[in-house]
Amino acid sequence: MEGRPIEVLLVEDDQGDILLTREAFEFNKLRNRLHVVNDGEQAMAFLRREERYRDAPRPDLVLLDLNLPRMDGMEVLREVKDDQDLRTIPVVILTTSEAEEDILQGYRLHANAYVAKPVDFEQFIRVVRQIDDFFVTVVKLPHQGNRL
Repeated sequence: MEGRPIEVLLVEDDQGDILLTREAFEFNKLRNRLHVVNDGEQAMAFLRREERYRDAPRPDLVLLDLNLPRMDGMEVLREVKDDQDLRTIPVVILTTSEAEEDILQGYRLHANAYVAKPVDFEQFIRVVRQIDDFFVTVVKLPHQGNRL
């Protein structure tokens, strides 16, 4: 993983949150490549490299909102973790929901982390930096070409 940018898929429908995430990546000078899709069906097409995403890179990390149109975040998480080819991709739920049932359901479906989105820009930047530090610097991620 060293020496190459990390491919991050952001699954988010809120344009303001997409902008905040992009700004946080730029502010933190992250080497990651951020790819964005706006709903759960697009997320699955991207991950499975279907249709217009045929040439998409395999993400090293997915940042997943829960409140999505067409297919919600829990459904995406369930499909990813049930898919033999996708289940090794770490998924971080990054959402405004702090509901205990959402947190429990996320971990039951094998989310790698559940993070509540801060509303303050400075805190949001800090959270994105911490996610990057943990999943890029601390944790060893499988190379995107390796599948179990």
